[in-house]
Order: sequence, then structure tokens, then C-alpha cells
Amino acid sequence: MAASARVAYLARRASDYGVETGRVEVNLARVRERKQKVVERFRNGVEQLLEGTANLDVIYGKASFIDVKTVKVEGAGAEALRLSGEKIFLNTGARPVVPLIAGLSRVPSLDSTSIMELDAVPEHLLIIGGGYIAIEFGQMFRRYGSQVTIVEHGEQLLAREDSDVAEEVYRILTEDGIDVRLKAAATRVETSDRGELKLTLARDGAEATVNGSHLLIAAGRRPNTDRLDLDAAGVELDEKGYVKVNERLETNVPGIYAIGDIKPGPAFTHISYDDFRIIEANLLQNGNARIDGRPVPYTIFMDPQVGRMGLTEKEARAQGRSIRVAKLPMAHVAHAIEFGETRGFMKAIVDADTNQILGCAILGMEGGEVMTVLQVAMMGKLPYTVMRDGVFAHPTLAESLNNLFMAMDKQGLGEEK
Repeated sequence: MAASARVAYLARRASDYGVETGRVEVNLARVRERKQKVVERFRNGVEQLLEGTANLDVIYGKASFIDVKTVKVEGAGAEALRLSGEKIFLNTGARPVVPLIAGLSRVPSLDSTSIMELDAVPEHLLIIGGGYIAIEFGQMFRRYGSQVTIVEHGEQLLAREDSDVAEEVYRILTEDGIDVRLKAAATRVETSDRGELKLTLARDGAEATVNGSHLLIAAGRRPNTDRLDLDAAGVELDEKGYVKVNERLETNVPGIYAIGDIKPGPAFTHISYDDFRIIEANLLQNGNARIDGRPVPYTIFMDPQVGRMGLTEKEARAQGRSIRVAKLPMAHVAHAIEFGETRGFMKAIVDADTNQILGCAILGMEGGEVMTVLQVAMMGKLPYTVMRDGVFAHPTLAESLNNLFMAMDKQGLGEEK
């Protein structure tokens, strides 16, 4: 769906590249149809894998614990099933949080799943939240043709990112025509006399209202642990309802493991898959794989992308590290200039004593791919000077890493603590 939105964006910018086009319109039903075909292609691959795996039963139903080694499954037949095993793995994921907003239960709203099933472009999409989901869907539907308003109660979008990254994301979204309301709390939602949604916001002791046709709730996620009856097995949860695990993904109860979004930590597909690799290595290959110390890269699929890896500048300073910071505007990157994609910047955090790369934020064209180059360097414990002096093909985005790290040395953009 983001790919379709980008095509619409580029089509509207065609004249910037000397290409003349007509009026650009988005058929959301066709976009959804294409999305579903992609999903089914991956899903069919999983089904084929399941069918071709020996000694595997797949049971669809609602499971909950009876005791440490036994679960019951309801909905899989006329009577509940009782299943026992020496090892049990919890992988029930998470679901969207429903915030406490007056009137929310009485008006229609969307979440990150249901919004992908719309067959018509909303006239005005209201979004509560300022994280990944809010930004990705907000920009996407703006490019489809919707008016979009994002409401974030914090002082910046993307609360965990450095302020300069969040400010640049804010600038890009507002440049795209999105109305971003920071430090604003949604207190009430209702339906107006004309059938519109009326959202009341509180900010600095004053109230304001904004009307819209659709409402997306993107206020975070919560783990699906509340219906598993974990008390019957003695499995411990943290204060937010996540299953506690050790570095080998085992709970406090021997033989019961938790993987994926049901446990604390980053909720990304690649992290969930790495959880599987850790379980496979330890239980099937007699290994000693652990989750502590593993890299946690991620990409925010706005346009341009935000690729993130390692420590932020804020985190590095909070740890009392002596650091140097390098920044390079995408407007100074040859490949980005050639493609007319000059929004954003590259940023790297380096240990001033060891020259090791501690982290990066690549907000720019194919930011996730460029971030991965630096991730590989970090995994190999290469000092930043190797990237600075490396020979990369021209014209590629990777060659800009020369300039990024030369900026630290030669252009005065580095900062020492």
C-alpha cells in the first residue's frame, strides 16, 4: 500500500522530472486488491510449508492454560480439547491499544488492520498517535488524496528518536500537507449533526475541535496475554502485561517459552524471527544463543524512510559516553540529488575513544538500506574510518558514507563531549 502511495506521489511530481501526466487519482479498491494478492502469496507459502512438515498438527481455536503442562482449546470442535506437552511456546502477539477517550466506544474507528480494508479514500482521516503506524498510514493516505490530521500528546513525533530526527520528520509531513498537532490530547469524540466525527483536543489548558470523516487509533499495542489464564501455569507478567523471559526466551516456568510481541522489547517481524532462531539453536542444536546484545535495526516506512540502528545520540549521552556526531544532509548526496529525493539527513554516533560506530539514523532515500550498510560495519566492529576511507561505487547512496564520516573529521560537523 505504501508502494502504491509512492507511485501516486511520483506521478504528481512527474513534471519535476520533465514528464507530463494527466490528473492522478487513486482507486483504493484496486490498491487493496493488489495488497491482498501479495499477502495471499506469502500466506500460501506458509500453508505449503505446514502441509509439507511431518508430525505437525495445526489446530484453530482459543487456547488457555489448565496447568503447567496442559492447555485447553475451545472452538476447535464440539468439545474443548486438552493438549499436554513438555515444552509450550507462547506466540500470541499483540493488538492495538484502545485509549480512554470519552465517546470513543460510540463512534466508528479504525486500527492498523481495519484501515487496510477500506475501499474508498477517506475525505479527512484523523489519527490519534504519533508513532510508526500513525506516520506511515498518515503519509500514505495523504498521498491517496485524503486530508490528514495527526494528534500526538507528546512534545515530538517518534518519542524514542533524537529531537533532530523527529523535527525533520515533522517538517517532511507538514510539507506533504499533513496537519500535525503536537502536545495535544484527544479528550472526546462524537458525531456531529452532519454525520462527521468531531474530535475535541486539549492543549495548554485550552480546547479545540477538528472534524473528520474517519478516525484511526494508533496509540500503541498491548500483548495478547489476558485470555491465556497464565496464572494457572504460574507464568509471570510484567507491569504492562508482557510475559517475562530470560536471555534464552524461557519464562519463570521451566519448559514454557515466550517469543514475538508477547514478551517485552521491540515488536518487529525480524525480531520475532530471530526469537525462532534462538529457540531452534538452543533446543534443536544444543547451542547457547541469547537475546541480550543482539542488534535491533528497524525502518519506519514513511517516505523518505527512517533507518535506525544502535544508540541514539540521546541514549549515548545519557550513558555518559564520550561521543562524536556526524551529520550529512541528503541535499549533499549525489544519488539523492539525481533522483530529486533530497529530504532528510544521515546521522551517525561514534565512540570518541575507540572510533566504533555506536548507532545511526538515516532519514532519507532508501534509509533502511543505507542503515543496513552501517549495521554490517557495526556487527564487524569496524571503526568509522574504514567507512570514511572505503571505495564505493558511484553513483550510489552508499558512497555518501565517505562524506558522512569525512564531515566528522574535516567539515567541523562532528561534536565531541
